[in-house]
Amino acid sequence: MQRLFLLFKNKFFWVTAAFLVWMLFFDKNDLLSQYQYHQEVSKLKTERDFYTKQAAQVAKDLSELTSNPAQLEKFAREKYLMKKDNEDVFVIVKEKSSN
Repeated sequence: MQRLFLLFKNKFFWVTAAFLVWMLFFDKNDLLSQYQYHQEVSKLKTERDFYTKQAAQVAKDLSELTSNPAQLEKFAREKYLMKKDNEDVFVIVKEKSSN
């Protein structure tokens, strides 16, 4: 009990405790901010990976489209509903079942 009383009487203890409280709760880089920064970094890394995969897929599609005219025609017909002058295009849309 005497040691605890001496500890609370020590001015260095109070300065250290005040410093820790300030750094943990009131500083610009407190614990909550650090947690939020960590969450944001994780989200941004996930987005970076997604966009890297998308860029690789687009580069692959571009190389296929520039090298193969049949693939280019198929792409134009499917994505942009393009057609030749002497043909008709019918678009069939499937209804979603409401189960």
